[in-house]
Amino acid sequence: METAMCGRLALSPNHVFSPKPGDKNSLFKGPCLNRGILATLSAIGAGKGGGLLDRPVIEKTTPGRESEFDLRKSRKFSPPYRVLLHNDNYNKREYVVQVLMKVIPGMTLDNAVNIMQEAHYNGLSVAIICCQADAEEHCMQLRGNGLLSSIEPATGGC
Repeated sequence: METAMCGRLALSPNHVFSPKPGDKNSLFKGPCLNRGILATLSAIGAGKGGGLLDRPVIEKTTPGRESEFDLRKSRKFSPPYRVLLHNDNYNKREYVVQVLMKVIPGMTLDNAVNIMQEAHYNGLSVAIICCQADAEEHCMQLRGNGLLSSIEPATGGC
């Protein structure tokens, strides 16, 4: 079976089943052996505007509910916040280091000791700088383990 396609053609039953002699836009030249396939194609396309595809359905999110991409985007571009560790006279230094390593992701022993020492001598130290949602979570976890902590916007650079 020979096929010849010239540019873009409309897929309608008229072009497929009854080509006019010498018509350059007909899809098939010569006898058609697979009329079952063509009948299926024409039946599918006949009810939908002559073979034109429907517009893609765009998924809409409900108001107040963001997609996962929007959440990642908002966290990526949200202003940074500092999680501050305050000195207290109740917790031992070793315990403070253990809690810092447990609560703050990627916290090493050396960094935890330095943060604890700075809070001990200066009364305050920065535990981590991150987005607001994560800063609030870290602050609540530190407080849940008995440490004094707070958050503040990290203005003026990190």
